[in-house]
Amino acid sequence: MDLKKFFMRTRRQGKVGVSDILSYSYLIMGVILMFGPVIWLILSSFKTPAALVKFPPTLLPQGQKAVSVEGYDEPLPLFTVTFEDGTQKEMAQVRRVGIEAQMVDPQNPGEIVKVNINQRTEITEVKIAWENYTESLTSFNFLSFLKNSVIVTIVATLLTLVINSMAAFALSKYEFKGRNLTFVIIVSTLLIPISVILVPVFLVITKLDMNNSLWGVIVPGAATPTGVFLLRQYMLTIPDELLAAARVDGASEWRIYWQIILPLAAPALAVLTIFSVMWRWNDFLWPLIVLNKNELFTLQVGLNSFQGELNVKWNYILAMTVMTLLPISLVFAFLQKFITTGISTTGMKG
Repeated sequence: MDLKKFFMRTRRQGKVGVSDILSYSYLIMGVILMFGPVIWLILSSFKTPAALVKFPPTLLPQGQKAVSVEGYDEPLPLFTVTFEDGTQKEMAQVRRVGIEAQMVDPQNPGEIVKVNINQRTEITEVKIAWENYTESLTSFNFLSFLKNSVIVTIVATLLTLVINSMAAFALSKYEFKGRNLTFVIIVSTLLIPISVILVPVFLVITKLDMNNSLWGVIVPGAATPTGVFLLRQYMLTIPDELLAAARVDGASEWRIYWQIILPLAAPALAVLTIFSVMWRWNDFLWPLIVLNKNELFTLQVGLNSFQGELNVKWNYILAMTVMTLLPISLVFAFLQKFITTGISTTGMKG
């Protein structure tokens, strides 16, 4: 289909009505609200520290234009100076003393002109600060933190899929006393704030000697009530007759689970995979509590090293935040086709 025709569709052929205007306005506003902050983050990651604190802020990364002047070793910042007679001229600033700026004409630098700082306006240009990435990668142990985050995310996600799918299989396909009550108790744990269980869970992993270990980050969150609910509701849509036929053919319960349930529940598993990857990759509080050794830090905890007591290196934080978004964006792009299928078919059968 022609993209232009697709995006220019209207309810009435060749006529734009009020409903069309409202629909497109709503969609455009939704796109801005969803992708606007991401675009702002990416563009801000290329700004210099001075551009980040500039008010009013600019969308594009801009920096003050500088010019090489004869007789001066370093390039001088360029300003537009408005004189008392109303004339304007581009001049380079040699130095600033209080509210007075000493300016020179770049073409004739022999004479220094003193002007009030309120008479000058910065001349800016688009300036991409690549050093935000290059310098932060050299001062930031990115590869080590990336490796730890990948290990935690992959192992925790695999454990989540296995444990939650087993629990969902039992709660959806087996009849036993207290099944519904067990499911309600599991789902009701969503009402418990994470801050309430931090201390008990920390005491448990301390007893198990998992402090300063990636296993201490991985294991506590392996089973999630959200995952059990999602998979259980999806598995309820799988016909029981299919399992009964497999049992008649002599298939074991493990084989039914592995070769029938898991392949049929692939869309729901893909949705849970995306959720789990997002949870583990973006987790900050729990790794911060468990890990004290720098070599074990995940990316989110490692980013905290750019924040000091008196100085926060926002340009480095933004650059490394963009780097941490890339892997999870790739996972989402690879599995996003399963999201609609998995969520739309969840809960079709009670």
